[in-house]
Amino acid sequence: MISFFINEKKYQCTVSETMRLIDLLRGELALTGTKLSCEIGRCGSCMVLLDGKPVNSCLTMAYQCDGKRVTTIEGLAEGEQLHPVQEAFLQEGGFQCGYCTSGMVISTAALLDAVPNPDQEQVLEALSGNLCRCTGYGSILRAVGTACTRVSKEKKEMSG
Repeated sequence: MISFFINEKKYQCTVSETMRLIDLLRGELALTGTKLSCEIGRCGSCMVLLDGKPVNSCLTMAYQCDGKRVTTIEGLAEGEQLHPVQEAFLQEGGFQCGYCTSGMVISTAALLDAVPNPDQEQVLEALSGNLCRCTGYGSILRAVGTACTRVSKEKKEMSG
């Protein structure tokens, strides 16, 4: 039996030692915003936050989440209010087929939590675990830039 939080809601689940976090999220808890693609940790489509750090849920065993906090793409929004990164991806068309989008958004949100005003090298490093096969990354990088501006503005408003 493991006990943990997913998107700020407490769960207790019995999981086998071979159950991956992605399978628990999608199959058992119907949180299907996290996508499964390569299944070997190379594409980033299954990215979630584990105690605030981005991880590939296809490589994370469910039992490793005991006592921890998991945030999925569904958990970034606050009710009907989208997270600034989600808004930026919509505004800038930072997606095409959308399969990689949840992982890109999660990775960007983690970056902006750690570094509110990242430079281009930091952005590229943060997204290096996420692959997109459709967009050519231009719209994604524009979306990240817009998200950086929004998050920076929100933090200034909150502190001053």
